[in-house]
Amino acid sequence: MEKYLQELFANQQYDENNFFLIAGPCVVEDEALVMEVADKVSTICRRFGIPYIFKASYRKANRTSAGSFTGIGDEAALQLVKKTGEKFNIPTTSDIHTAQEAAMAAGYVDILQIPAFLCRQTDLLIAAGETGKIVNVKKGQFVNGPSMKFAVEKINNTGNGKVGLIERGNSFGYQDLVVDYRNITWMKQINVPVIMDCTHSLQQPNQSGGVTGGNPELIETIAKAAIATGSDGLFIETHPNPAVAKSDGANMLRLDLLEPLLEKLVRLRAAII
Repeated sequence: MEKYLQELFANQQYDENNFFLIAGPCVVEDEALVMEVADKVSTICRRFGIPYIFKASYRKANRTSAGSFTGIGDEAALQLVKKTGEKFNIPTTSDIHTAQEAAMAAGYVDILQIPAFLCRQTDLLIAAGETGKIVNVKKGQFVNGPSMKFAVEKINNTGNGKVGLIERGNSFGYQDLVVDYRNITWMKQINVPVIMDCTHSLQQPNQSGGVTGGNPELIETIAKAAIATGSDGLFIETHPNPAVAKSDGANMLRLDLLEPLLEKLVRLRAAII
């Protein structure tokens, strides 16, 4: 594990041979939700010795419909993310959308996440790198793994070598994504941690109703294959009741299903290392 990740997880007791987990609800809906999810996920991760990063978006800027929920307000949501991290003594992450947001969000979270649609946005990558925070970049649905070296270079050129890449599938027609697991191997050759987004890779975008669909019943399949092909970490959005979630409910994992899934994945990881 990279030194900067060891420092990030210094307050957690974990198995050094395990993958790490980035998990939480898609977006900050209210304090009760983020606290419930962080409490349950951190408890599960301690049991299995999994290093844990709490994730929740403070704002959803790339909704299909103008009527979709985008957030409770940037500062209010970021304060809740920070409060959650402090309460459970865990690192946090959230995605940013413009260069101007980088410094603001860096005051609240440990890791800045770059959305897939913006993975080639030079000013955004540079601004994120200049904060000195860890920067995780989602691979765009329209690019292959090897080309992500250019995103990494842009951040490295700021003097920030703390970069991770997230695989989340490639567009297949108009309403599906397909994961090419060669990308995990290819991106690991860039010498950065590679994370599999097990939930967004199962999205079904561009639905006629204006709300993205998904196939959450395949989350276990995606996660198992990611561990088997060498993913360093997993990204899983989870919610106590995805049916009432205000964003991406169609592809999130129900919170009570997370523990049995992680138990299987820890056993799989132990079998292949």
